[in-house]
Amino acid sequence: MSPVLAGVLQLLALTGALALVHVPLGTYMARVYDSRRHLRVERWAYKAIGADPGTGMTWPAYLRAVLAFSAAGVLFLYLLQRLQGVLPGSLGFASVSPTQSFNTAVSFVTNTNWQSYYGEQTMGHVVQTAGLAVQNFVSAAVGMAVAVALVRGFARSRTGELGNFWADLVRGTVRILLPLAALAALVLVACGVIQNFSGIHEVGQFFNGHSMGGTQQWNGGAVASQEAIKELGTNGGGYFNANSAHPFENPTPFTNLFEIFLILVIPFALTRTFGVLVGSVRQGYAILAAMGAIWLGFTALMMATEFAHHGPALQAAGGAMEGKEVRFGVGASSIFAASTTLTSTGAVDSFHSSFTGLGGGLTMLGMMLGEIAPGGTGSGLYGMLIMAVIAVFLAGLMVGRTPEYLGKKIGAREMKLAACYILVTPALVLVFTAASMALPTPPHSMLNSGAHGFSEVLYAFTSAANNNGSAFAGLNANTDWFNVTTGFAMLLGRFLPMVFVLALAGSLAAQRPVPVTAGTLRTEKPLFTGLLVGAILIVTGLTYFPALALGPLAEGLA
Repeated sequence: MSPVLAGVLQLLALTGALALVHVPLGTYMARVYDSRRHLRVERWAYKAIGADPGTGMTWPAYLRAVLAFSAAGVLFLYLLQRLQGVLPGSLGFASVSPTQSFNTAVSFVTNTNWQSYYGEQTMGHVVQTAGLAVQNFVSAAVGMAVAVALVRGFARSRTGELGNFWADLVRGTVRILLPLAALAALVLVACGVIQNFSGIHEVGQFFNGHSMGGTQQWNGGAVASQEAIKELGTNGGGYFNANSAHPFENPTPFTNLFEIFLILVIPFALTRTFGVLVGSVRQGYAILAAMGAIWLGFTALMMATEFAHHGPALQAAGGAMEGKEVRFGVGASSIFAASTTLTSTGAVDSFHSSFTGLGGGLTMLGMMLGEIAPGGTGSGLYGMLIMAVIAVFLAGLMVGRTPEYLGKKIGAREMKLAACYILVTPALVLVFTAASMALPTPPHSMLNSGAHGFSEVLYAFTSAANNNGSAFAGLNANTDWFNVTTGFAMLLGRFLPMVFVLALAGSLAAQRPVPVTAGTLRTEKPLFTGLLVGAILIVTGLTYFPALALGPLAEGLA
């Protein structure tokens, strides 16, 4: 079987699996968030945190709860790392430095999971399980809660309440993420992913090309359970520096395809949840079609650029295999790369810096779209709904009519909030990248010069501000400058958009529903899906084209 055919068949199998679970999972999640019943374990959680799940929250109250919970998470995770040296189960690792502790705490709380450290050489079992793995669950649940709050803004009328954050957080964790992650972990363990709390083992007698000798240290960990929620919650932070290219995390081609499935399953299924909650599943299918078109298009382009393998060396090798696992090949690596950068996952089974110039550019462009195809758990849905608001506004300008979406008028206030949402992340990416290139010290972290070196820095801040977490490799990000600046990019890139999302939800929920007339744009039709995809690509292209032209485009066309 040719590598191209193998890649296409894997893509078809993945698409079929996602289609199979779309309706049952999406409908189940809608019932979870619309339920008035509380499980016993959920009531225990509410009692422990002193929350009343039956109290409705306005958007400022909902936002305060999101920010307070996240701030407590950052503080707890920071202190856990700073105290690692005196904690049991630390594997003898020292406490993490202040700037790296700040960066890592912010990274995992914001669902970014950017890692400027070697996981197997820095974090012990306590920090990995009690700190990082816990945040993998709750940071994903926060994103889902904010998405559901925005959906309620469209579904409700003449009210200021968006639900209860604490109820949404607990239900998302207990009823959705925990059972799915447990099932996924069992599959991964059965397929060879390790799950233990063993210490450090030293193995030796490696062939270095000339003789036998040398040693290497390996440590175990609760890898399968963390790998499951790492992918399912679109987190991305792995136990090992090689991430999902490491055989302890991703041992076989089947586990590789299964992990891609986990990355995509909740973001795609949330479109069904959206359709059920607003009372029109066809609206959900329109959003799904836009997400699916972009994902399939990017994946096909990625495979085309990586299979092209221009040049005699790559032709002799049978493909652009530098930085890719021979277990997976070009096709599976391309699907993984496109999926992880179009979501906010950041996990990698190959190294994007080693992709072709245009292939590396596609990984960046996927994040620059706002990671909305299908995006992160929750963040992908609310990002796509913001772009839907932009699209109906553009359609209204074309016909000279006040735009409406799902029975709600899109007025000046709504457009200002949507515009602020789409401007925040590009501003963070471009300002921090420009500062890093202009100052004398940060460029010293670049392994390469020229267009590729610029791409390393641009990718780092694109990944941080979009809460992706993957790296272009070649950049030494473990410096005070990059630890602090990427930390602030992650914080602002996560929570400033949430401010505008929840404010928009509150504004929409307070409106009276607008009746459908002959002049209303039918947003469940293919025409609107095409308009939505076009708006996404045009807005992103106009925003980032100059920066892309200096980096991956210049390298790819050289």
